[in-house]
Amino acid sequence: MRVLRLLLVLSLFVIKLDVFACTNFLVTKGATVDGSNFITYAADSHIRYGELYYTPAADWSEGSMRTVYDRGTNEIRGYVPQPAHTYQVVGYINENQVAMGETTFGGREELVDPHGLIDYGSLMFMALERSKSAREAIKIMADLVERYGYGSDGESFSISDKDEVWYMEIIGKGEEKGAVWVAIRIPDGYVSGHANAARIQTFPLRDGKKSITDKDWKKLYNKEVEVIYKNDIIKFARKKGYFDGKDKDFDFSAAYAPVDFSAARICDMRVWAMFNEVSDGMDQYWDYVTGKDLEHGRMPLYIKPDRLISLNDMMSFMRNHFQGTELDKTLDIGAEPFGSPYRCNPLYWEYNGVKYFNERSTETMQTGFSFIAQSRSWLPDQVGGIIWFGVDDTGSTVYTPFYCSISEVPIEFRVGNGDMLTYSDNAAFWVFNRLAHFKYLFYNRVIGDIQKVQKELENGYQEQVKDIDAQAVKLLNDDGITEAIAFLTDFDKKAAANTVTRWKELDNYLLVKYLDSNVKQEENGEFKRNGHGYPAKPKQPGYPDSWKKKVIEETGDRFVR
Repeated sequence: MRVLRLLLVLSLFVIKLDVFACTNFLVTKGATVDGSNFITYAADSHIRYGELYYTPAADWSEGSMRTVYDRGTNEIRGYVPQPAHTYQVVGYINENQVAMGETTFGGREELVDPHGLIDYGSLMFMALERSKSAREAIKIMADLVERYGYGSDGESFSISDKDEVWYMEIIGKGEEKGAVWVAIRIPDGYVSGHANAARIQTFPLRDGKKSITDKDWKKLYNKEVEVIYKNDIIKFARKKGYFDGKDKDFDFSAAYAPVDFSAARICDMRVWAMFNEVSDGMDQYWDYVTGKDLEHGRMPLYIKPDRLISLNDMMSFMRNHFQGTELDKTLDIGAEPFGSPYRCNPLYWEYNGVKYFNERSTETMQTGFSFIAQSRSWLPDQVGGIIWFGVDDTGSTVYTPFYCSISEVPIEFRVGNGDMLTYSDNAAFWVFNRLAHFKYLFYNRVIGDIQKVQKELENGYQEQVKDIDAQAVKLLNDDGITEAIAFLTDFDKKAAANTVTRWKELDNYLLVKYLDSNVKQEENGEFKRNGHGYPAKPKQPGYPDSWKKKVIEETGDRFVR
């Protein structure tokens, strides 16, 4: 049996100090229970505030300019012309059901363009504001960086619409303006994922039919086209000395973001964990994802799952901490006495000159927000696109539905209601963070109570959405778009308020029940009192035997009485 502790203690790998974050999963409609396309995104950051962005559709006069902000600092990078019309965007899905997520893979540091105007965040938002389909979003992104330069590290993008799901990787050219990139359509019936490591290896080269370059944009909407890439992607790699083989053997990751221990164990392991939930064939990649063998066994970009995937499955993927495997974070010493799957930062640490790491799972403390974007081809766009949005740690968030056509974001999730340095009592981000800190203290005591309410809310919203869909479609047919949008906006306002109110109630309940490490007795849904009005004596479960054993091994007879 592979032993986690041995890997943890003996690892002498040189690990990059830059700690990238974020996790995306991509699931095509042929692989889902109801025929939806799904992409997920966990925005993991120590400074990212959880709020639902909103940009209404707009018409722009000639000469109008869009401000380009740096996603990491909010500094103004510059300005670019607006098109004649931009589409509405709610979070990371637009009114045409085009959705997008990202993870940073970094790659070769010398390829960051110090003069590039467009960073990864602006690239995403502008593509969503301007695109009717995933394919069009790819072209827009490629055109923007070609014209204005790309000013970020290597980046991976999930791009979906109601018909297709695409995966794109891009990296700059250093002092040379523009970028090299490749985009691949995930075949229908398959699933993919990325988590801060470049995932594209070899790919079919230009044949004018299934694979094209940016010189063939006129063929973009040919449904047979499955691969699109920058025409000089290999030539540039040769010029920089990253590749010297035959064109057919060109490997994007090997050239532009060579895999290291961190890319395998810290990054691709998260993708493996999701694949492992839907496929029985993942053991063959174990030595690679655990960092034992970086030369062999890299996972394919996509796999065919053994079963159809539901919305609840998508939520479950976002809550993975390697449960069911020998890397289960609730079982090693880092879990402390209450079986926590969370580890304090930093991710990498050192002791006596030896470098170590904490396991990095999809579920993590520092998530600002996460979502599951759902695009449904059988419904009108106003109804078909939903972003199931949650704030803070995915393990204790509640994915609440927001339709892509709503006219405003509810106050609980609205931009400007608090920020990372400003507490707001009715901001979902702060409400969920407050409760999460109780979970970090007594994980295995409270997680059952949390998951009960979490499931109650999320399953309830899924049932409600079925009815809301039908009513909204009827309104569209009978009364028009304005009435339907007002109806959907009202539903989302009620759902948002309900989520936050119910979570505040749960927070209060946990405080009363688990105060001072005791556990109050309950009866018929109420806290139990003795026959005279006083609280019944609380239970004192103390520490588990596994922790007592570790204490005794550490202290000997110090506490013997």
